[in-house]
Amino acid sequence: MKLKRHGILAGVMLTATLALAACGSDNNSGTPSNTSSSASGDCATGKLTAQGSSAQKNAMEQWVKDYQAKCSGATVDYQGTSSGAGITAFTGGLADFAGSDSALKDEEQPKADARCATGKAIHLPLVIGPIAIVTNVQGVSDIQLSPATLAGIFAGKITTWNAAEIKADNPSATLPATKILAVHRNESSGTTDNFTKYLSKAAADVWTYSNAKEWKAPGGQGEKGSDGVSAAVKSKDGAIGYVEWSFAEANGLNKAKIKNAAGEYTALTSESAGKTIAGAEVKGTGNDLKLSIDYNTKTAGAYPIVLVTYEIVCEKGTAADKVTLLKSFLKYAAGDGQTKLTQLGYAALPTEVQTKVQASIAALS
Repeated sequence: MKLKRHGILAGVMLTATLALAACGSDNNSGTPSNTSSSASGDCATGKLTAQGSSAQKNAMEQWVKDYQAKCSGATVDYQGTSSGAGITAFTGGLADFAGSDSALKDEEQPKADARCATGKAIHLPLVIGPIAIVTNVQGVSDIQLSPATLAGIFAGKITTWNAAEIKADNPSATLPATKILAVHRNESSGTTDNFTKYLSKAAADVWTYSNAKEWKAPGGQGEKGSDGVSAAVKSKDGAIGYVEWSFAEANGLNKAKIKNAAGEYTALTSESAGKTIAGAEVKGTGNDLKLSIDYNTKTAGAYPIVLVTYEIVCEKGTAADKVTLLKSFLKYAAGDGQTKLTQLGYAALPTEVQTKVQASIAALS
């Protein structure tokens, strides 16, 4: 399914009308025993434990705060450990759901399915998180980079800020001879997987390390989590790193313009990120909503480096004392919870995807 652009643009606006209510129960025959009424609708009680993607940490913290404020008796404990750690915790039965910036690999899917007992593990896209290329170059705040130049920097082939390749991208800028410090994640990370997937698609001649959750290129400096990468870039003149837009905003970091396949150097905004997601296709079947992103989009004004964070859940087989709260919380996140994402540095779900996510959540059992 191709996502229509008008759906995306509606999704990324704070004023978008979201069709479904928060915290709703899917049981129309009455109020379940672990569900209570509140001013915002029916809210389940109990506790959920989850972990994973640090990319969605800021969104999840806002959702948890708002949901628990509206739904007394509910506790949702989400730890932004990393996508890899979240998947491990989920498959090991230590998390009720996992946040991951990448879909399960073929070798991971059977383990996740086995954890679900009576069903399979499915992907629910809940957060669109544009990846910002953040820089700290004294005296230069407006930097623009082509895919080949960006790949050369993180591959360790371009080592100073006044290198010819960077000058070619920034002909009017006065660039210093400062040594480049390329900062990457040092743990299994869906953000790394998405960033390196972008490099492997958009700059295949330069980036020869394919894509993976673990950093493969030599050199640079590794830091844990998006918090660690942000702090390292902010503290070191000459540094460059990749973090989700929300972390760039929270830390006041300069964001580079990135050249897309249409030949434009594009700034990161909700609209420009949404234009790239407009070309995404749903690759999963049934209630499984895995997306495929076109990193070489030629859409005018599109910012090409984006990721989608999934909540990985059991389609069937979640414990009886957990499933009502799981559905209630995820329904809130996919509904009213989307309204605050833009101000947090994310983009809201496109209308078409949001509708599908809500249907998949309603089918959980």
